Amino acid sequence: MTEKALKPIKPFLNYEEQIKNLIERKGMVITDRKFATSKLEDISYFALIDGYKNLFYNPMTRKYREGTTFEDIVALYEFDEKLRALIFQYLCHFEQKMRSLISYHFCDTYSERQEDYLDAAHYDNSGATKKKIAGLIAILDREAKKNTDHEYVVYQRKTYGNVPMWVIMKTLTFGQMSKMYSFLTTSMKTKISIHFEHVSEKELIQYMKVLTLYRNVCAHNERLFSYKSRYDIPDTVLHKKMKLPQNGNKYECGKNDLFSVVIAFRMLLSKDDFAEFKKSLNQIMNQYMKKTSNLSQDIFLKAMGFPENWKSISRYKL
Repeated sequence: MTEKALKPIKPFLNYEEQIKNLIERKGMVITDRKFATSKLEDISYFALIDGYKNLFYNPMTRKYREGTTFEDIVALYEFDEKLRALIFQYLCHFEQKMRSLISYHFCDTYSERQEDYLDAAHYDNSGATKKKIAGLIAILDREAKKNTDHEYVVYQRKTYGNVPMWVIMKTLTFGQMSKMYSFLTTSMKTKISIHFEHVSEKELIQYMKVLTLYRNVCAHNERLFSYKSRYDIPDTVLHKKMKLPQNGNKYECGKNDLFSVVIAFRMLLSKDDFAEFKKSLNQIMNQYMKKTSNLSQDIFLKAMGFPENWKSISRYKL
């Protein structure tokens, strides 16, 4: 079996050559070369052009659609920046609530002593999860006994010889916190999920798997608006009431795309929090659409997995 031939390595181009390539070979409109150079310096060609060209680029002709400007690409990049900040803000609201609920119910059931959260018997320590729980406990043990990066952990350890769970929870990543919830006993997962009126303990695990990946995208400054998770959120009453398009029994949007995060926020955030989130989201979307005349709203919404009636999401009862 012969190996597939590799493409030639792309040569380095200086800023002037990058701009010339965009104009002469790709058909982009650039009227302010000084502005274009400054943005390429600040962001880089790869992050800006390669990251945000797809909505304006024809892969068959390998040229931009007629009239596409450098400012169109920059506007989409800046929209995505604002979008990441907004999504991250409300992911942190949910994250903090989960940290609080897990530590509260664990300590209420067992105690505030670190020996209890380091005891595998206090988790759903079955054959399928035994090894993973051991890995989680190793992380908790290291944070409790060796962490020197967080002053509050060192203080608890030196002052009391004990780091309670409500302290150690602050040191965990969103992914680690998500896994901890999934490893708790069924009764404890139920006690926690009850705080989310329309979500079961199993559905909460599904939501957190998806939100963990979206949080990573936000934290690592990657392209968000068109990102798709490898996991799906559960089907909800919102999918049905909004009459989201289906292919057979599978919904075509609102499962692993950005709109799935909007649905997750509707299910997991407080009513006031979601109202503020939706208002801010609508504002930054409208601001972006006013900045570009070379992208239709239909294409823009489709790229994010948003249905045309996405704003009606808060009208329906859960």
